[in-house]
Amino acid sequence: MNKTLDFIAAGGNRHPSAADWNSDVLAFGTGNNIAIWNPHDPQAHGINSLLSGHTDIVNVVKLYRDPKLQRQVLLSGSADKTIRLWIRDTDTGSFTATQTLTEHTASVNAIAVLPDAGLLITGAADATLKIWRLEPLTAESGPHIEVKLIQSISLTPRFFPLALAITRLSDAQIVFAVAGTTSSLRVFVQKGDLFAHGAILTGHEGWIRSLDFVQESSAEDSDILLASASQDKYIRLWRFHKGSELPATASAANDPTLGALGKSLSNKAHYIGEDNSTHSITFEALLIGHEDWIYTARWCGEGQASSGPRLLTASADNSLAIWEQETESGIWACTARLGEISSQKGSTTATGSTGGFWVGLWSPEGSAIVSLGRTGSWRVWSYHSSEDRWLQQIGITGHVREVKDIAWSRDGAYLMSTGSDQTTRLYSEWKRSGVTTWYEMSRPQIHGYDLNCLDSIKSTQFISGADEKLLRVFNKPGAVAKLMSKLGGTEDTSASDLPEAANIPVLGLSNKAVATATSEEEAAEELATNGQSSNDRDAVDPVAITHKSTLDLDHPPFEDHLARHTLWPEHEKLYGHGYEISAVAASHDGSLVATACRASSIDHAVIRLYDTKTWHEVKPTLAAHNLTVTSITFSPDDNYLLSTGRDRQWALFKREEANSTVYKLRVSNPKGHSRMILNCSWAPQAAGSVFATAGRDKSVKIWQVQTESTVECKVTIPTTAAATALAFVPDLVSGNMVLAYGTEDGTVSISAISGNDWAVVETTNIDKNDTPSASVNALRWRPNVDGDDKPGQRQFAIASEDHSLRLFTFAALPGQNLG
Repeated sequence: MNKTLDFIAAGGNRHPSAADWNSDVLAFGTGNNIAIWNPHDPQAHGINSLLSGHTDIVNVVKLYRDPKLQRQVLLSGSADKTIRLWIRDTDTGSFTATQTLTEHTASVNAIAVLPDAGLLITGAADATLKIWRLEPLTAESGPHIEVKLIQSISLTPRFFPLALAITRLSDAQIVFAVAGTTSSLRVFVQKGDLFAHGAILTGHEGWIRSLDFVQESSAEDSDILLASASQDKYIRLWRFHKGSELPATASAANDPTLGALGKSLSNKAHYIGEDNSTHSITFEALLIGHEDWIYTARWCGEGQASSGPRLLTASADNSLAIWEQETESGIWACTARLGEISSQKGSTTATGSTGGFWVGLWSPEGSAIVSLGRTGSWRVWSYHSSEDRWLQQIGITGHVREVKDIAWSRDGAYLMSTGSDQTTRLYSEWKRSGVTTWYEMSRPQIHGYDLNCLDSIKSTQFISGADEKLLRVFNKPGAVAKLMSKLGGTEDTSASDLPEAANIPVLGLSNKAVATATSEEEAAEELATNGQSSNDRDAVDPVAITHKSTLDLDHPPFEDHLARHTLWPEHEKLYGHGYEISAVAASHDGSLVATACRASSIDHAVIRLYDTKTWHEVKPTLAAHNLTVTSITFSPDDNYLLSTGRDRQWALFKREEANSTVYKLRVSNPKGHSRMILNCSWAPQAAGSVFATAGRDKSVKIWQVQTESTVECKVTIPTTAAATALAFVPDLVSGNMVLAYGTEDGTVSISAISGNDWAVVETTNIDKNDTPSASVNALRWRPNVDGDDKPGQRQFAIASEDHSLRLFTFAALPGQNLG
């Protein structure tokens, strides 16, 4: 089976330590996985691979190059209480897990490593630090690192470590700093093979989330600076100076411009080490400028004697700040600020802005910056010396919770996903200079409830269901249609008939269609003529106004565009269900929508039909199940409607007559599976009336409709775990039906079934490295993929509980005759 993994979408974990950038690899935690990405990839392919192995959220990631092995090493710590060690293959570039450290008894939240000394320090929510010796070895089986625990430190008074930093002082003495759920930070000094407590540095008034050391200059006896970032909105710098004599420091504590803050700027000197290795630690500077919690502080430019080190800080106030020391005055000042203007009204939860930036990282050479926000998206800025400013580049995006459902548009032009992070996202192709890559082009829905299901009604309309007990129908805006047409190199004739854009009104809950403004003056004039004020419930937020130029881009939209200007206007709401929506399906001709909700009684376990012309419910409801309906699907000719449920049965409803909206129950099988049935799919129309069901009883069954009242099980395919999702290729492949099915453990298999003798001709599993690490929630084949540019190729999307969306291209399928 010849396949390629074209695209992975996965959002970053909201933990300040859950990402690191070294050389050409940026690694970050996404759910239980670790994503590998090269932000400098000239073809901008996005995430290269996901490393699976952890069984809970990844909290901390550390990358370094081992000087002995001459290879990159990745260390990851997780809420599953383990630390995993991965070594990169120099030929393939892939990482392989070599060890798992299990000595901690609670979630691992911090890691620091000093490669040239072979030291690793880990901190966990069991209020302990563990110090390890790393011994790189080159064995016959490949490179290996022997890890030996040499010391365990219990933190007293007890607190949970959230940040660690380690460095070597000018006399080769090693020190490390630890901080976390307390307002002070502790410094430990090496004595022999072990570490002993050295000093407690006080001054912060909130938890400390980040620590980082840097050498002030390239001189051998250069001082060391330590930056600490806290939830008290301040960054403190501390100076480690050799000798018992104190360094010449600025009289910051006596500066009258600091007002009341001056009282808290104590400059008490702390001494660590003994005899010839004595160092003083003094408070160097207080950096003021952020308006909210500061999550990360990272140094760049170690050993740069000319310009000195620069500090990057990321804050919950939606900004990144770059700090440098002025040469003449010695004062630390903010020289650049990137991000969003949080004081503006548009920065609301609805626009995806609240929560700010959780991570800020320098590129290894210091010419680029990346940041991770609450929506799971990475923003990238690179410095352009010709313009002397930082310019935003294309980043990557993805869901930050489980991806519950996916659906292709009817014409196959784009793929939509929805999930528990309360967003619906749209992905399509960007074609340029012979390169085709996939990107998030629109975020049609930002919701206040977890989203469970969606389906495409027509190429310009979709419907989604959430925990709010109703369904919403959305229309594609013209601005997004033009952008996708431009970047995808396709003609879109529908754009002129569509609403131009949408926004969420102040205090509103529904996306409203709005016209794009050509200029700020026109927008202001329109507001004035409509007599709208800021107190009006439906007043248009000036920040959210979409200008015609906003989406007139020659590249995929940035995160700020996605969160503000690519919403789809809401067309209709569908009411009727009494509980959270569990399933939705649109008929192939787009005339009907079938929906179901979670249910524990026969009264609510019904399927409701809605006419898409009037959006009225078609009575009566379709009753057959007595527990939640898990899946609904129309047959290719819309003559049948199939449903499956937690009550272990499937039900088949038949259309009364052509073009009718009335369906009636024809047959149901109360014992279709021995456990609940989780999904169903229809075979291509050319195969006759054939469908498949997936059950928790670890089996996939294929059924054939014999007559209107009899259905026979033709094939049972056993699976290794509960079968959770399946999908038939929309047409026959070399005369065979091809069925993909996924399981609870992330396995995805593809089988070819002969329609003549019902034999399973061939079955292939997708490589475990390419499949999800958790339950498969949805599988979808792209319609109408065959074209002149890609003859015979088929694309296939997987949505998973592990927060990922994956897209494959198959050059050949099981059972396919290529001769």
